Amino acid sequence: MNRRKEDVLAWESRWSLPTGLLTFAAVVILIVSAIVIANVNGTGEAELLVSAYEHASSVTISSILEGIGFLVLIAPLYFLFRAALARAGGKMKSQLVGVIVVAPIFFAISGVLNGIATNEAADTFHQGKAQSTLSAEKGAEECRSEEREKGAKAFGEKYDAGASPLKDCEATEQEESKAKNALSDASLRNAATGFGLAGRIGLAVALIYSCLWAMRVGLLTRFWGSLGMALGVAALLLLVQFCLIFFIYFGLLLIGKLPGGRPPAWAAGAAVPWPTPGERVAKELEPKDGGPDPDSGEGSGAGDGGSGAGATGSAAAAEPPAGREAPEPKEAPESGSDSSPEGPAGGGSQRRKRKRRG
Repeated sequence: MNRRKEDVLAWESRWSLPTGLLTFAAVVILIVSAIVIANVNGTGEAELLVSAYEHASSVTISSILEGIGFLVLIAPLYFLFRAALARAGGKMKSQLVGVIVVAPIFFAISGVLNGIATNEAADTFHQGKAQSTLSAEKGAEECRSEEREKGAKAFGEKYDAGASPLKDCEATEQEESKAKNALSDASLRNAATGFGLAGRIGLAVALIYSCLWAMRVGLLTRFWGSLGMALGVAALLLLVQFCLIFFIYFGLLLIGKLPGGRPPAWAAGAAVPWPTPGERVAKELEPKDGGPDPDSGEGSGAGDGGSGAGATGSAAAAEPPAGREAPEPKEAPESGSDSSPEGPAGGGSQRRKRKRRG
């Protein structure tokens, strides 16, 4: 058993710092990827594709960086899973290590395919090859409905490029339909969506399961274990970026720069569960001095025979109550007195009887 703990601690000591540095590298790469793609923006699908066509290199670089960042996240996810598995006493399902490794790979593939599909859709839209599936009557109906909801003034301020706000709205609706069809008809769009969904599900399972067991065996505090599981759920809701909060914390823990230090389970090489609220209360109620010293004279009356308590009790009984005088002692009877039941005559009679029996 000690040998196994030594092996666990040796492996973690060897790979803790490199994994922590890789974690920070992944976080930085993903943040840079988000900054690069920030140039591509628009209020609708049509404006987005126009911006993507103008910044095609940014789309490509961002998708590649995103793929690399998610691939690097395999290291901290695997490290946490293995550390918890080594302390769980066989209660964890080791087969889930496949999910830990595959989830970031799916995310990486999805990011690259999404970049390719976006550039393809932008080219199609720019060349005018995209077709609209929105009829003119349907477009006009949607525009009139929007005008009633917003009011003529707000509607006119939004659509002021055409001959009339209504005509400008109808043209915009047609362009939006073309852009949506260009995106949906891109050759790799469905594959990118599928890998992205699989990656979100896998990352959610990886974070929830690993953080749960890491919290149970004492590798993560209750706060960070619960937060890690909550961020795993957030990954399912397309909020993957928020997961970087947990990885920043875990990177600090791995490189030993976490304020307050690591939880005790990391140094023990075994599970050190956190005490329950009831156990913490019981510990606080325990006496700090541990009770009286049995070698001292205090409390000896409760020991063998209760001699101290008996002596004290007899001394207290000998003292008269307050306000009363102690009674005078009776005089001892004189020797030879007739009042004594054992006078000389009585004593001689007993001696004579004994002689006769003998």
